[in-house]
Amino acid sequence: MTRHAHILATGSYAPARVVPNAEFDARFGEPVGDWLVANVGIHERRYMRDDETTSDMVTAAARQALERARLDPTDLDLIIVATDTPDYLSPATASVVQSKLGARRAGTFDLNAACAGWVTALNQAALTITADADYRHVLVAGGYGMSRFLDPHDKYTATLFADGAGAVILGAGERPGFLAGKLQAVGEFHDAMGIYTGGTFRPCTAATLAAFGPPKVQFIRKFPRTFNTEYWPALIRAALAKAALPLAEVDWFLFTQINLRTIEMVMDLLGQPLTKTHWIMDKWGYTGSACLPMALDDLVMTRQELRPGQTIVFCASGGGIALAASVWRWI
Repeated sequence: MTRHAHILATGSYAPARVVPNAEFDARFGEPVGDWLVANVGIHERRYMRDDETTSDMVTAAARQALERARLDPTDLDLIIVATDTPDYLSPATASVVQSKLGARRAGTFDLNAACAGWVTALNQAALTITADADYRHVLVAGGYGMSRFLDPHDKYTATLFADGAGAVILGAGERPGFLAGKLQAVGEFHDAMGIYTGGTFRPCTAATLAAFGPPKVQFIRKFPRTFNTEYWPALIRAALAKAALPLAEVDWFLFTQINLRTIEMVMDLLGQPLTKTHWIMDKWGYTGSACLPMALDDLVMTRQELRPGQTIVFCASGGGIALAASVWRWI
């Protein structure tokens, strides 16, 4: 029997603390919120509690997905956590999630492709299920705890990034869910945006901390403002070509939730109506590697318009610059 991967269930978690744009208006003494709504689409975002971690959020999203899939944690064969805000540099946050879930049979690993991580992990999990009969149920989660790495006085990062987690359970079946995937990168921009303290390049020594401060997310140098509008359409078309599908047969497009205006422009460039996409940055801010599974879960649970037989395309980009697309049939 030919094995195929399909999405069994979704789950998500948004922390309880709501941070409205008005908080930044007061902090920076200017109408930052109006700019965010007009140019990015963010009205508010969520931050973790002081005692919460990335693994806590991923575990909550995973439990929701497992319950909806009617599976026990011990049914999981593999846990992949896509994150660039892990609990620790080492070991993997996926191992922490395995322990918290009680998923004692599951193998674990983390995947860091920045904000493209979850789509990259989704492709990897699908290929693993297809190739290896040992893997029937795989948890693919994205976790983002970027509030831990914000400079509160930097209005370009503090106003944008947020926390959250999303998860899907993949299962093996006879009908194809996963149709194609495509990865790409433009590594020359690896030093443009990221967290550059804490690794071997700039370890957290006393001298480093004195010179640069604690690890924080930073925009170091500019990359083209039109990067996503240039790369996303081509990446989607390349993935669809591998799946032998025309654009017109795609029912849903989900993108990295960094900018609503960019999503609107890309849908226009693709010649697709805005009704074929969905966004969550307005209420949850930018949640990086978690934003796509959170958007998928929100689409499934709130709009309830994703039906069996429909085709969905995930398209993501993040620091590196890493890009990933994935094409799925909803089963």
